[in-house]
Amino acid sequence: MDIKQDILWRVYLSFMGMAVVGIVILGKIFIIQHIQGNYWRSMADSLQERYVTMDAERGTIYSDDGEMLSTSVPFFDIHLDMMADGLRANQGKLFRENVDSLAWGLSALFRDHPASWYRSFLWKAYRSRERYLMFKKDLDFKTYQQLMQLPLFRLGRYRSGMIAEMHEKRMNPYGLLANRTIGLWRPNAPNVGLEATYDSVLRGKDGRQLVRRVAAGTYAPVEGYTLEPENGKDIVTTIDVYIQDIAEQALYQMLDSVQAQYGTCLVMQVKTGQIKAIANLGRQSDGTYWEDYNYALMNTEPGSIFKLATLIAVLEDHLVSPQSQINLYRGELKFGNRTVYDAEKHHETWVSVEKALDLSSNVGFAQLANLYRDHPMKFIQHLRALHLDRPTGIDLIGEQPPLIKTPGSRTWSATTLPWMGFGYEVLVSPVQMLTLYNAVANDGWMMKPYLVQSIQDFGSPLKVFSPEKIEKICSDTVLHQVQRMLRSVVTDGTARKPFLGAPYAVAGKTGTALVADGRAGYGNKVYQSSFVGYFPADDPQYSCIVVIRSRPHPRIYYGADVAAPVFRKIADQLYALYLAPDAAPRMPHPRMDTIRWGIRTISTRAKQLAAKWKDIPVDALDGQSRMMAASNAAGDVVPDLTGVGLRDAVRILEQKGLRVDFTGAGRVVQQSLPAGTPVRPGQHIQLILN
Repeated sequence: MDIKQDILWRVYLSFMGMAVVGIVILGKIFIIQHIQGNYWRSMADSLQERYVTMDAERGTIYSDDGEMLSTSVPFFDIHLDMMADGLRANQGKLFRENVDSLAWGLSALFRDHPASWYRSFLWKAYRSRERYLMFKKDLDFKTYQQLMQLPLFRLGRYRSGMIAEMHEKRMNPYGLLANRTIGLWRPNAPNVGLEATYDSVLRGKDGRQLVRRVAAGTYAPVEGYTLEPENGKDIVTTIDVYIQDIAEQALYQMLDSVQAQYGTCLVMQVKTGQIKAIANLGRQSDGTYWEDYNYALMNTEPGSIFKLATLIAVLEDHLVSPQSQINLYRGELKFGNRTVYDAEKHHETWVSVEKALDLSSNVGFAQLANLYRDHPMKFIQHLRALHLDRPTGIDLIGEQPPLIKTPGSRTWSATTLPWMGFGYEVLVSPVQMLTLYNAVANDGWMMKPYLVQSIQDFGSPLKVFSPEKIEKICSDTVLHQVQRMLRSVVTDGTARKPFLGAPYAVAGKTGTALVADGRAGYGNKVYQSSFVGYFPADDPQYSCIVVIRSRPHPRIYYGADVAAPVFRKIADQLYALYLAPDAAPRMPHPRMDTIRWGIRTISTRAKQLAAKWKDIPVDALDGQSRMMAASNAAGDVVPDLTGVGLRDAVRILEQKGLRVDFTGAGRVVQQSLPAGTPVRPGQHIQLILN
């Protein structure tokens, strides 16, 4: 084979190899385009598109008169990207020209460092090429707006490198006021109070927006692929901020004066069972008091305020009458190997049952309960009929189940029954005892206590909770007897002193119980002072309970000296505000919807501003503010629905009496009836969405 043929053979072979490779490449192209095309196109889309979460706004908690008790407020964390394109272009010309004026502006805005410090900080970050440097945390909305107007930062994220991340904090405008009952909402921690009880209502549902990458770090929304967030609903409570403030101030003053461990106070509307105030204050390590636990729902031995239950039982069974005589044995009586003592020695030996209640005689009521010694379950059945063996069902997480012993209980003994007669050997909560006394005030009808009166969406009630009668606790004869006897406790008994000179009648009962103090037991001499009752006794409007746990070895601890004065302060002010013949009407509060729209407008505007510094354009979040404006439009004209999602648009228009037709998907881009057109009920409106 000569050299020429050898070269030709090699050329032919190379050509054939190249042809084979070309055919393979063309075949692969055909397979990718026509056979695997859909798969690779979806893969490309997945790299260019992504879903972003659109946070739902948590609902607001209101008082019964429209005051905000808990709402969400936007805050901002600021990061710096010192590798942003705008900062590095032209050898950092933009940064060099603005760094001095920016440093001066930051110093003037935050007033925490001189301008020279900020200039040094910014240059150090720039030289170290930081991509996500934490700069400021938890800026409020006003400060964030001012920050956005500073040199360099006003140019936007991709030129300035400023990254703003918005988050919401739950705020209680009234601070301590009913703080534990309103509760806490924390994204990564257990909730408490109403925030926990109604979390499913308040939190709403997050939305999703499909966005497509259009440039490095920049995304635009894909029309028709938006799932609008469903904002949380608002709840309107029964809490009256005036009454709540009165109750907390009165309770705090007494706790502070006697250095008590904790105290609780509830005010209930007699005829409805609405809780108008619920204060819970516990002593902190620094000596201050804070709403640290819901003591109103915590079980304790109630002491003498439980004597009402014993009294109703023996009167219903006709075992005694109010005038039946009972021997007090001068305040000391032995049952088995245990002795019952009265708080004070009595000169009288034989007194009426009514007088025994006036004196709050433990000896007397131990004997009354012991009348059931041969049939103890009959006494237990009376307690069950008074619903003392089960929670009240108040709409607040954390109510502890009560403990009412029976002869089958492991700790039942020969002395259990007489001790139950005066409030020991049982565990019940303050809200349970208040519910019982409220029933006496309400002509015998027990009302279920509740804290939320309605769930609302944009001011429209979705669900309304009405007063709920449970059952009548006793016969009318017994009811009138115990009403008179509770009134006598205040006029002639242990509660006489605290209510001297009151311009209204009060009925109620004092209580003083020696309670166990943890591992120290009863040796620390810790007392629980209480008073529960209602006023005005001749036409009851409010019932109230005050329970205060003393420090060890207190100087003052009787219910008449500690708890009853708190009740008196609350009653005096409520009488002056609402019940006195010359009571002046309260100043009206701002309308609930005005406050709501103000807060939500701030939150939405904050989201729009934050969007300027994120990957999503402002228009992707603008539908929320448009929807709010449309909802808030006058009721007799057609609103501007441009940019509003279909679901919200239909809801708004149907509330105005219009019939809706639509074509397309996404947000409203056109409407057949212009904004401002007078509404005629039943009129059709055509919406075009895109």
